[in-house]
Amino acid sequence: MKILFLPKYPRMGASSRLRTYQYLPFWEKAGYQVEISSFFNEAYLKRFYQGKKHHPLNVLGCYFRRFWILLGAGKYDLIWIEKEAFPFLPSYAEWLLAKSGKGYFVDYDDAVFHNYDQHSGWLVRTWMGDKIDWVMRNARLVFVGNAYLKERALKAGAKDVVSLPTVIDPSRYRMKVYGESSQRVKVGWIGSPTTLKYLLSLKPVFEKLREDFDFELLIVNAKPFGELDLACPVRMIPWSEETEVESILSMDIGLMPLPDDKWERGKCAYKLIQYMACGLPVVASPVGMNVEVVQDGANGFLASSEEQWVESLRRLISDEEMRREFGEQGFKIVQERYTLQRNFGLIQQELKSLFDKELD
Repeated sequence: MKILFLPKYPRMGASSRLRTYQYLPFWEKAGYQVEISSFFNEAYLKRFYQGKKHHPLNVLGCYFRRFWILLGAGKYDLIWIEKEAFPFLPSYAEWLLAKSGKGYFVDYDDAVFHNYDQHSGWLVRTWMGDKIDWVMRNARLVFVGNAYLKERALKAGAKDVVSLPTVIDPSRYRMKVYGESSQRVKVGWIGSPTTLKYLLSLKPVFEKLREDFDFELLIVNAKPFGELDLACPVRMIPWSEETEVESILSMDIGLMPLPDDKWERGKCAYKLIQYMACGLPVVASPVGMNVEVVQDGANGFLASSEEQWVESLRRLISDEEMRREFGEQGFKIVQERYTLQRNFGLIQQELKSLFDKELD
């Protein structure tokens, strides 16, 4: 079988790296012929991470490249699209694939439908507000990263919807060794430049904690920032795929704050899974998939108010044994539920079931 994967970004884009690229060795080992073509390129992402405006000619080139590769869609047995074929264009490409009999699979790890139905522009909301619903409804198979996305796909009328969490490659991770940390506890956060705003919302929490504890905040991010005022000592760690695990292992507690908004409900709690894969206890907002990953009082705490954030972090900062116990429980959960091997086995089962059904 020959598969064409159409992710949104090249490997340096987190969502595409985790939902598409990290599976490629599994597909190839299983005997599939795989080709991959991202919509945006590295030049686009680098400018984005640097906070620069996108170059119009480069963006236009991305659209033409996607159009060109879809002209050859007939030579593939399976077309696998991440999110949508063409951002901010109607679903003509998906319509043609569906009508041709070739069809397509589609994969979501974000609430991208809100890019359209919640857009500030009246024309976009009116013209394309239901675009992603149409793409889901006409797909042969829809993969979703959490329950919020699954609910939307089912409401849209998707024929087959499969829950597929965003997961880690366990061969890259290991448990933190306790008892080797310095006296200063390190509270940590890993994320993209666009999500740093969530961490900044915790400044009042850090301010209160500094009254009683000497801790350091570690921030792992792909974009260099100037000095951040978070009312506590901050250390910025440049992100790279090669060093991200070591960066997380330098932390003692992992954070995932989120506002309870529509877009955030579509997030797939990946940073929590990363923290737990390193044996860290976590504190997170009870939003979206966070409530599935965090077993409150067992592998971390769920905190919905400033007071709860302060109290949860206070308990973990002051109790190394609790950190160790929570970390061990979290590590166990990740190994059982959130690994590449488990997901790929599920994907293969779903493909076999779908193709058997279509042959009947």
